[in-house]
Amino acid sequence: MSEWTSTVGAGQLARLLGSQEAASGRRRGPAYRALADGIRLLVLEGRLPVAARLPAERELAAALAVSRTTVATAFESLRADGFLRSRRGSGSWTAVPAGRALPARGLDPLPPEAGGTTIDLGCAQLPAPEPWLSRAFQAALGSLPQAARTHGDFPAGLPALRAALADRYTERGVPTMPEQIMITTGAMGAVGAICRMFAPAGERVAVEQPSYANVLQLFREAGARLVPVPMGDGLSGWDLPVWRHVLAEASPRLAYVVADYHNPTGALADDERRRGLIAAARASGTVLIADETMVDLGLDPVPGGRPRPMAAFDHGGSTVITIGSASKAIWAGLRIGWLRAAPEVIRRLVAARAWADLGSPVMEQLAVAWLLTEGGWAEALDERRAELRGHRADVVAALRDRLPGWEFAVPSGGMTLWVRTGGLSGSRIAEAGERLGVRVASGPRFGVDGAFEGYVRVPFVVGGPVAAEAADRLAAAADLVAGGAAGIGLATPAGYIS
Repeated sequence: MSEWTSTVGAGQLARLLGSQEAASGRRRGPAYRALADGIRLLVLEGRLPVAARLPAERELAAALAVSRTTVATAFESLRADGFLRSRRGSGSWTAVPAGRALPARGLDPLPPEAGGTTIDLGCAQLPAPEPWLSRAFQAALGSLPQAARTHGDFPAGLPALRAALADRYTERGVPTMPEQIMITTGAMGAVGAICRMFAPAGERVAVEQPSYANVLQLFREAGARLVPVPMGDGLSGWDLPVWRHVLAEASPRLAYVVADYHNPTGALADDERRRGLIAAARASGTVLIADETMVDLGLDPVPGGRPRPMAAFDHGGSTVITIGSASKAIWAGLRIGWLRAAPEVIRRLVAARAWADLGSPVMEQLAVAWLLTEGGWAEALDERRAELRGHRADVVAALRDRLPGWEFAVPSGGMTLWVRTGGLSGSRIAEAGERLGVRVASGPRFGVDGAFEGYVRVPFVVGGPVAAEAADRLAAAADLVAGGAAGIGLATPAGYIS
C-alpha cells in the first residue's frame, strides 16, 4: 500500500520552484542543494502538501532543465533530512521529520508566554480595548438571567444583536431589517456558511490576487476552483476591466472581495469600482461576498468622503452578501461575526446551520449588543484607531530606516502593509526571521499557485521600541537570505494567519 495521498506534476513543481527562485536572487552552492532547499521550503510553507508523490527523477530533470544526477542527489539529501520518503515501485513522496508539526498555510498565534522573546507580526490583531471589553461582559452578565430562561439556542442570533446590527447598517445608508442579519462564529464562520450553500466542491470562486490567506485556504479545503483576479498597483484597488473580463468568461458562482482596507494590501475601493463590480457580478450571475471586517479601521480622512457600503449599490438585494466581525474592531477573542443578505438567503443559511455549529455563544453576543447600543463601540474604536495610527507611524519609520530597499504604500486604514522585499524571497525571510525572533507572513500565503514570493505582510500592531526591534530583526533576516545562509528547514510554521 502506498504512503502518498496526492501527486504533484513535474510542470506544477517546476512552476512553484520557479516563482520561489525568481524572488531569491542568485543562490550560492551546488544546483542539487538549491533544488533540495527549494522543495524543503515549499513543504515547510504548506504549498507542497505532505504525502504528495513527487514526479520521477527523469521527468523532473526535464522540466527543470537540469541533469538527472542533480535531481537524484537533491532527493537523497531530502531523504537524509527526513523531508522525503521513497519505496521501490511507489516512488518518492514528501514528509516532515519526526517531531515537527505538520505545515499549513499560516502561522499559529504566538502563545502569550513566548511574547518576551519573539515579536509576532504573523497575526494582525491587537489586545482588547479596555475598559470597554470588561464593561461589555459585566453588562452581558447582568442580561444573562433573562436569556438563560430560554432554551439558549438561537441559530440566527440573539434578536437584540440582530436588531442592533440592522440599525447600524441603516445608519450607514443601507436600510436593513433584523430578518436580514445572521450572527456567526466570527467572519470565517460567515464565509464558510456562504461557501457551503453557494459553492459546493468544484464550483469556481473568484478571489482577489492577493487575498486574505485564511479565506483562500477555506475555499481550497471546500474544493472550490479558485479564479485569481490581480489587484491594481499600489493602493488603487480593483482592476475593474480585468474583473469584468474574468466574471464574463469564467462565470464564477461566488466572488470574495475586501473593498474596505483590503487584507493584505490596505487598498480602499472607491464608489465607481464598487458600482462597476456589482453590475458585472449581476450580469454574470455571481454572488459577491463583501468582507467588511476592516471597515471601522479608517485612520485618515478620505478625499471626497468614505465610499458607500457595497450593499448600497445592490439595488435588487440579490448580488451582495456582506460579512462583518467584532474581531478587528474590538477583539479577536469575542469570535462574533455576522452576515447581511436578503431575508430568503438568511432563512436558508439558518436552516442549514442545524448540521454546522447550531449557533454562536450567547454571552459574547450580549457583550457585542451592549457595545453597539450603549456607546462603548464608538469609544473603543476611537482608542483602537489612535493606537493603530501611532503603530503605523512607528512601523513605517522603522522599515524605511532599516530596510530602505523594501517598497510599500502606506494605507489610509486597516492594519497591514504589503511589502515588496527588494528582490528577496519572502518565504526565506519569514523562515530566517523565525530563527531571529520575529514572525512575519510570507507573500505566497496570500496568493494562488505560489504567487507573491517577493512579498511579506507586515501588520502595524506594535509600536515604539518594539517596532524598531522588529525592523532590526527583519533586516538581519534579509541579510541572511541575501547572503544565501537562511538556514532552510529550521523553522516550523503552522496554523493560521489573522
